[in-house]
Amino acid sequence: MRVAVETVFDVAIVGLGPVGCFGAILLAEAGLKVVCLEKESEVYKLPRAVNLDGEIIRALQAVDLAETVNAMMQPLRPGERAGFANSKREWLFGVAASPSGSHGWQPSNMFDQPELEQFLRDKTLEHQNVTTFIGYEVTEFEIQPEQVTLSAEDNAQNIVVAAKFMIACDGANSPTRKALEIPWRDLGYDQDWLVVDVVMTAEHDLANEVLQICDPDRIHTYVATKEPFRRWEFQLNPGETADQMLKEDTIAKLLDPWVPRDTYTLRRTAVYQFHAAVAATWRRERVLLAGDAAHQTPPFLGQGMNAGMRDLINLAWKLPLVLNQICAETLLDTYPLERAGHAHDLVSWAVSMGHLMTHLAATEAAERAGKPAPAPPESMQTSGYGQGREQPPIRSGAVMTAQLSDQGITGYLLSQPMVKVGSDKPVRFDTLLGAGFALISHGDVELSAASQAVVDHLSIKLVNVAAMETVKGRFADVLLAGETVLVRPDKVVFGHTSDAVKADDLLTALKNAMPFC
Repeated sequence: MRVAVETVFDVAIVGLGPVGCFGAILLAEAGLKVVCLEKESEVYKLPRAVNLDGEIIRALQAVDLAETVNAMMQPLRPGERAGFANSKREWLFGVAASPSGSHGWQPSNMFDQPELEQFLRDKTLEHQNVTTFIGYEVTEFEIQPEQVTLSAEDNAQNIVVAAKFMIACDGANSPTRKALEIPWRDLGYDQDWLVVDVVMTAEHDLANEVLQICDPDRIHTYVATKEPFRRWEFQLNPGETADQMLKEDTIAKLLDPWVPRDTYTLRRTAVYQFHAAVAATWRRERVLLAGDAAHQTPPFLGQGMNAGMRDLINLAWKLPLVLNQICAETLLDTYPLERAGHAHDLVSWAVSMGHLMTHLAATEAAERAGKPAPAPPESMQTSGYGQGREQPPIRSGAVMTAQLSDQGITGYLLSQPMVKVGSDKPVRFDTLLGAGFALISHGDVELSAASQAVVDHLSIKLVNVAAMETVKGRFADVLLAGETVLVRPDKVVFGHTSDAVKADDLLTALKNAMPFC
């Protein structure tokens, strides 16, 4: 039976993994009508992603889900570490966890993906602005002048749905990307690794930390995921096969130096080839790629799912502006400009970490043999945890590109302190900024008539921090210095005033960067 769904939705999302669900919630909360198609009837029951960044939790504040999701997290506590160790697990370098981050939430949080994914799917299914077709696989789609038409089928019937835009969150093997004949840009890392997830069933002394073990005999990784779970990743050595590595005896021998055999049960074992790649293009007319369909990364930074969720954060403020005819469709051209570069930076960083692990293992091997250490890779000084690197900025798109630098705040997320006004209850700063654009100043700002027209067109909120007291965290230095900051709905800094840039200049630049209808 072939059934045509009469509604033309605003957005169709193909793939309801955690990234697709996250995006569906953000878009639906923005008032859009969303249709979701997912071929799997149930959430995947085994873990894949294990780390959620504080900035992703921050993005859920606007939809009142941050506290609930945060309660599912197991953060690295102050003093607990993520870093590199030698074959004896002796600490080399890295970073200790901090109690809170600049985003107002713990920066690094361990979680169990089946738990989080089920929660996000449940919220997606119950949202009044979301229509879901679970168990339906998209078989084809057609890009038309005003919409995308999708055909999907389950065991009983075929359906046809239409939406003005389509977001493909359909995974690393994305049928959408393949149908569009979009190639990968390979970033030069293809290694086979054995991934082992266990359930700890007895008391143990495994530390709550993340270690990259740079052992010449076998590079491997230990990750303290959410209790009672633990993960190890072992790089395959030359000549080893997946069949050999997946034997229970092989796995037990690999875990023996870490944990007694009677203290755990195996939860998942799999051999993967870790890839580093970014899609050559992320937009083809009304179809946009997101998540693993657009980028793949080795797991050393724990950024695969986080990067995918950032894709949807970016789209969740741009698509409503386009669909509500506030901005022209060309605004969506900034999506790949901003996200592809950001993802490329993160994937490249993860690749550098892989090369660094190889170098450290080779250095130890040379020491054992009494030989000179090999020359370090060019990225040695900036590829480890805690070596002066944070999330990269947006380097092009809807930002004041003239202000972009590794030392500034333009292109970065604005810090989010806990603040209070007078006797009011302390709140996180984003609560006062709202869900849209915000012009933040330390005192009143005088605007020209042209600037006021931009403020009115984009519903920019004017926020004066002069009377605000910071309870936890701190405002950005430029705000403390009395400058004015223009922030996008995703809380990325568009630009700020300076001796050479006035508030009117900021708003003129914003109008030039945002194609108004």
